[in-house]
Amino acid sequence: MATQTDRYPDNSPGTYYVDTDCIACDTCFGLAPRHFRLTQTHDHAIVFQQPFSAQEKAVCELALEACPVGAIGNDC
Repeated sequence: MATQTDRYPDNSPGTYYVDTDCIACDTCFGLAPRHFRLTQTHDHAIVFQQPFSAQEKAVCELALEACPVGAIGNDC
């Protein structure tokens, strides 16, 4: 489970984030490409756009649940 204290600083500010457990598998990008992407060095993913609508939040929740290492958090 992701923890706020291990959150990558390059995440967009907001409730969703990726923490240091990320293995850069790209699952989150595959499910929610409008909200997640790999960094330029491809060593981890980040949330680059926070979701606003209910539909966007639902897609981000799918990514959170699908993350194989539990590196996506939602502090809402």
